Amino acid sequence: METSTKQDLVFVELRERLQSGLFIVRTDVVKDKSEVSVTSGDSALKIHIPDGIYEVKLPPEVSLVERSCPKSPELNADGLHVRVRLKVGQCPEAQDSAIQHLRAQRSYCFLCQSCGAVLLKDRVFRRVLPLPNGNWNTLVDDWCCHPDPFANKKLHPQQQDCLLGDTYFLLTRDSSCDQSLTNGVESSNTNTGSHLYSRKQALGHRNVVVCKNCCAVLGEAVTTEVLKFYITEVVVRQNEDGVDTVPQIREHFLERALSSRLVELSSAQSIFRFSIQTPDGTAVIMLWLLNMDTLIASFSEKAISGDILVSASDRHPNKHQSCQAVRAIKVLYFPCTHGQQDEAVQAWEKDISVHPLILPRSTCGEVLQLLKSSTATLPSSLCSMNSYQVAYLRR
Repeated sequence: METSTKQDLVFVELRERLQSGLFIVRTDVVKDKSEVSVTSGDSALKIHIPDGIYEVKLPPEVSLVERSCPKSPELNADGLHVRVRLKVGQCPEAQDSAIQHLRAQRSYCFLCQSCGAVLLKDRVFRRVLPLPNGNWNTLVDDWCCHPDPFANKKLHPQQQDCLLGDTYFLLTRDSSCDQSLTNGVESSNTNTGSHLYSRKQALGHRNVVVCKNCCAVLGEAVTTEVLKFYITEVVVRQNEDGVDTVPQIREHFLERALSSRLVELSSAQSIFRFSIQTPDGTAVIMLWLLNMDTLIASFSEKAISGDILVSASDRHPNKHQSCQAVRAIKVLYFPCTHGQQDEAVQAWEKDISVHPLILPRSTCGEVLQLLKSSTATLPSSLCSMNSYQVAYLRR
């Protein structure tokens, strides 16, 4: 995932709960406030500027309040800011993550997200049970007046069990695993984002589970009989849906898997601050979930083929471009880079309300790059808030 350094021509942020919207048109696109206007069409907003019309298609429940667009928009250093009011009806339910979809007595296939290879087929679980909250050991220490009775006990699945963590599944190994999976060893000194693994390394390094077809790291071998698969590395399909062997675009899959899980954890447990960590407990990103009711759309100078945000086919001046507004979450974040933000990182690590989210070492690097890529395309007035960077993750 390459980081873009060019701000989008037009950026749109709509807030369903606040029933308001913000359009930012880059300064080099318009020379006068009067050159920009916003109108509503058939389930769409149309931004009229000198070089053409930019149309943002809306969900059926969202529409523009007529004559809410100001006659004299605000001109800032990064562009023309146009604020509007919206009418918002009943919003649909958010799409669940794979963890929320799993049910007992149903047949599932697990596929490698990187290459689409079938890892486990026809898995029927007798029990699908959630594991305790990620901070449960700390909570026991804080609330109990006696030593933690669970301190040295591990929760492992029995045969035909599936245990659900915040970001992973715990499953038992069966004979089919030998056909699709192999074991490797990840060095704890491997740089974040690296995919270099070896089967012969020093003792104490982490055992990982690898796809035999493409060598992608899928999770860990907790014991000889128990496997841990991360939700960012595998695709779960019900057998009746058919097995989809075509892998999704990695960036889009990772973005949706993470944003869906953040929304679920926040809604269920009132958690808003997260520490994204590697399996050895090293914090990589501190992330604050700010808004969950956002719709975004943007128009770049060169629309990337296949990007779901941009569907324009004709990009010549004085022509019409359109894109679909998509639901997203707005987050604040800062990377835990050595020597930077040390005080803030230490404060977050000591705060019991900060929830740890464990992801593979390489995936932590991908998430950080994903966030930075989002920040880089935003208007400068939206890129940061106090000492935090701002990013949007599509749902």
